[in-house]
Amino acid sequence: MSEPERIELLLAELRSRELDRLLVGAGTNLRYLTGFTGSNGLAIVDASEREEHRFFTDFRYDTQSAEQIPAPFEREIAPADLLEAAVRALGAGGGRGRGVGFDDAAMSVKQHERLRELLDDDWELVACGGVVEQLREIKGPREIQAIRAASELADEALRTILQAGLTGRTERAVAIDLELALRRLGAQAPSFPSIVASGEHGALPHAEPRDVTIARDVLVTIDWGAYLDGYCSDCTRTYATGAVSQEAEATYQLVLDAQEAALAALRPGVSGREVDRVARELIEAAGHGERFGHGVGHGVGMDIHEAPRLSRTAPVQPLRAGNVVTVEPGVYLPGRLGVRIEDLAVVRDGGCELLTALPKDLTVVDG
Repeated sequence: MSEPERIELLLAELRSRELDRLLVGAGTNLRYLTGFTGSNGLAIVDASEREEHRFFTDFRYDTQSAEQIPAPFEREIAPADLLEAAVRALGAGGGRGRGVGFDDAAMSVKQHERLRELLDDDWELVACGGVVEQLREIKGPREIQAIRAASELADEALRTILQAGLTGRTERAVAIDLELALRRLGAQAPSFPSIVASGEHGALPHAEPRDVTIARDVLVTIDWGAYLDGYCSDCTRTYATGAVSQEAEATYQLVLDAQEAALAALRPGVSGREVDRVARELIEAAGHGERFGHGVGHGVGMDIHEAPRLSRTAPVQPLRAGNVVTVEPGVYLPGRLGVRIEDLAVVRDGGCELLTALPKDLTVVDG
């Protein structure tokens, strides 16, 4: 789906809310609607009959914005405050003044006060946080292909690292080498700081890699992803560095069973809560319910964490075909070990399609 097609969907939503304009600030939503990748931009999406969409940036992005901004937007290089330029355009636009939507989740209190100060009284400011994010939940074929490409690159990067082994290297060294491998294979960046956690350190779900040597006969959890051409990937695998304990093997099998069950439940029409429940009930039945404290998954796209969520507290709404989500149960035993297994999947009619392809049987990676 192209940026102009996304604008058309957004216009329909704004009109259903009886809004004349929507302000979209710099960040992922602006990139989604316009393709602009700079750090300072502001757009007005015009849902009135005139449909005079405007884009504002500063002189640093004159050439870049000329290349990136699609035809529906009239582009302006603003000499000062972008909000001031946008308000001037609103005043000159001849709209009825029913309402201007803004992202209340992203706009600061100071910016809101400034906007209210600049606007004429006949304009009503209307909170619209989430209106663009709702569109972003459903990925089109081009987006899914971009995420698949990021996932394939990330898989290849980890294969390269595992060939050198894990034992005797520090967690931090493995993480650095992994992120270098991502970049050498073409990623613009890792999609988040890589996690490499061995032994008892694996009991921390978001462990930071340490300058600690990875020992033999322990589990090592690696959580990593690639940022490629505007889209993210996300995957986790847990490996053994030799003969691990029966407790470690049993915990691994439990998490794998829970993950496979949740993937089998992933389809349009079920809610994120239901998918979470499938994995959680298996882990609870094994006596480890209190050691699985996070949700079973989240959306992935232009951002590493997007809607929809798969958790106990997720909104009660059905998943839809085109959602791209992680499925990542884990069990964390403080002072002993941790296991997490994560795949990235597209919700398809009748089931799901995996975008991550590395094997999930407990694999021994030696030094």
